[in-house]
Amino acid sequence: MIGKTITEVARGDHAEIVRTVQDQDIADFIEAVGDVNPLHSDVAYTATTPFKEPIAPGLFTAGLISAVIGAMLPGPGAVYLSQSLKFVKPVKAGDTITARVEVLEVIHERNRIRLRTTCTNQRGEDVLSGEAWVMPSGTHIVYEEERGVAASLVRLTLKPWSWAAQALAAWATMVTSAARR
Repeated sequence: MIGKTITEVARGDHAEIVRTVQDQDIADFIEAVGDVNPLHSDVAYTATTPFKEPIAPGLFTAGLISAVIGAMLPGPGAVYLSQSLKFVKPVKAGDTITARVEVLEVIHERNRIRLRTTCTNQRGEDVLSGEAWVMPSGTHIVYEEERGVAASLVRLTLKPWSWAAQALAAWATMVTSAARR
């Protein structure tokens, strides 16, 4: 992966990842951030709700947007500055989510990029929409994923902490945005 600088990004550029959500993904996220809302884990409780089964925390889905920004556009070295989010439909285990970012605006003199952020399910329905502001790296950062068992164990160990950090950053942005209104 190579992080793009501001001069390499143009309006209309886009990137996406596709991920099928597993029960264990949701459980790992819940454990990492301590979200004990029964909507995410209690089958008996959710059977009494309009959802009928557990749903993924909204910030789990938003974390997929962070993955696109940090790994693809603008990529490694990017600083995620802010994010607005609208949760349109629930995400459940077994759903295949496509997280996509598209460059809406490039401000060269401030080294800022405004992105449209969306997540859609396997039926093409929006489940999340919003906008993000990102500061790309000032220099190229080449990042190659490590391969092998040791690297896999490190990623498995650190993944919940990464999600927690992403969730806390998104929460802080939402609180800050709400306070400005």
